[in-house]
Amino acid sequence: MIEIVSKTKKWGTSLAFVIPKDVVVKKHLKPNQEIKVLLEEDNSTLERTFGILRGKIKESTEDIMREIDEELWGE
Repeated sequence: MIEIVSKTKKWGTSLAFVIPKDVVVKKHLKPNQEIKVLLEEDNSTLERTFGILRGKIKESTEDIMREIDEELWGE
């Protein structure tokens, strides 16, 4: 898999993007060839990973750490 970053451009009533020439050559792409494009959300990996927990955890970090210490060390 090759990852490229490209900006969308207006093309009639649709949007299009440019595939760089080096990728076209490397992947032997031809006009009218069907390709699969995977679109990723514009979020950072950390935000995707930890953002799902935002607002769901009611305890403070200190309370969570204290609970972990009590379970592990009996403190």
